Parts: sequence; C-alpha cells; structure tokens
Amino acid sequence: MNHDEFNQFCSAFIATTHVVQWGNSEVWKVGGKVFAIGFQLSDGKPAYTFKVSPMNYDFLKEYDGYRPAPYFVNRGMKWIQQTDTSGKLDDDLKYYLSESYRIVASGLSKRKREELGVSI
Repeated sequence: MNHDEFNQFCSAFIATTHVVQWGNSEVWKVGGKVFAIGFQLSDGKPAYTFKVSPMNYDFLKEYDGYRPAPYFVNRGMKWIQQTDTSGKLDDDLKYYLSESYRIVASGLSKRKREELGVSI
C-alpha cells in the first residue's frame, strides 16, 4: 500500500479528519483522536502506525513486517507499525486500520459518537 492508497482507505471512514504533522506524517483522526499515521522511514519506504487490541499487539510485535511503534511503546501504548509495505500485507493492513478506527471511536463519548454519526 502506498500513501495515496492509505489516505484513500482512511478517508472512507465516517467523520475522519486528516492533517499533515509530525515531520510530514499523514495523520488520520476520528473525533480528534488519532487512529492511523502514515509516513516514510529513513530509507524512504512507507510505514503505517495504528492502534491495536492487547491481543493483536502481542501477536504483531513478533510478526515479520511489524514492530511496536517506537514513540508509542515508550509510553505503554498498544500501537503497531507496519514496515512491510510490499503489498503482501495490504489486506491485513486494511483490517488493522479498520480495527484501529473502531477502537479509537469506541473510546469517544456516546454523545460525541452520536454527534459525529459514528456507530460501532
């Protein structure tokens, strides 16, 4: 998945906002809360960061093509970074981005979700 495909996929979720911040990263939010980040690694390849459940975190942190997201792991957060963007993990990435959106949206107040039209 490239950055254009990543942005197109994330834009399809209800009530999302997109900003470019943190050193030119593509940051996607729902209700003002980050659920996905796309950026370039130092070698120029794309990488994507997303929030995961504790179980998926334990699985993915040991799986080829993924690693604990460096900034987040130092703060005890369950975020994973997908570093294999060759295309073979694109379907998995779509699943995890969808789950990240759901996890973050579920953390919003009921009132905020209703205001945004987000159902989980």
